[in-house]
Amino acid sequence: MNAQEKKLASRERWSTVLSFAQDMFFYIVGSIVFAGSVDIFTSPNNIAPGGIVGVSTMVNHLTDIPIGVFVMICNVPIFIFGFFLIGKAYMAKSLFCTVFSSVVIDLLEPILPKYTENPLLAAVFGGVCSGIGLGLIFSRGGSTGGTDIIARIVGKFKPHMTQGKIMLVFDFAVIGISAFVFGFEAAMYAIIMVYVSSKMIDMVLYGKDDGKVLFIITDNPEPIKKGLLNQIERGVTLLKGEGAYSGAERDVLMCAVAINEVYKVRVIVKKADPKAFIIVGKADQILGEGFKAIERNEFGETIQDK
Repeated sequence: MNAQEKKLASRERWSTVLSFAQDMFFYIVGSIVFAGSVDIFTSPNNIAPGGIVGVSTMVNHLTDIPIGVFVMICNVPIFIFGFFLIGKAYMAKSLFCTVFSSVVIDLLEPILPKYTENPLLAAVFGGVCSGIGLGLIFSRGGSTGGTDIIARIVGKFKPHMTQGKIMLVFDFAVIGISAFVFGFEAAMYAIIMVYVSSKMIDMVLYGKDDGKVLFIITDNPEPIKKGLLNQIERGVTLLKGEGAYSGAERDVLMCAVAINEVYKVRVIVKKADPKAFIIVGKADQILGEGFKAIERNEFGETIQDK
């Protein structure tokens, strides 16, 4: 092995170590934030936040079995099932996150303060903390077990469905059962909590990839094209359009930009053609050069051809 090959090998090793350290950081922080949502907001207010944690919250209320302990017990068959369908690497990460978050839930339970003054606020902030915690874990390819793994399995067969939405389906089943344990009012708070959590998960996983798609109909496309390419450094696609009423040909520029770049586009267009017509549309995800790599999914994993 020559000096250049040794240098490349050393870089790869450091890259692997750095990636592993980042994974652990996200898993630990995410697990602590998630545990805080359970111990501070949901459990003290008898809110079953869906999934295995929701089931464990009900069991804890009825039997005093610690939430974290019951979470690990319930996850045993799910992990066995997931081991064969998902793979060793993902299940190893999930095992760490599940065990760590479960232990943290039980360890922090007697230490963390309990918020019980307003169940609605508890549901909202419990959902925010839960979504952020789970989103951090999901973003590095891990999970806290339970419906997270089930949702991941379903996502492999239904890639058009986001993980937050898949989990929402399973969570509502648990919430329906909780209505008979904690009452219908508590179940309604749980619905709010789960909805907020799912939105936060999607925001953490997908929020950094969204943007705006602009269609610019103009009589003076050249300076606008140059401005978009040179000033904002975004690609532009030139489309040919025709007015339905006049029959006149019109140039239409299509450009995908980040949300904070829309104003810059408007300035460029106004300077070149004050009479231009701009349509601004929301893009949930923008993939490709200048944005998120098209070959990687929301979990940072390389997409495999099927």
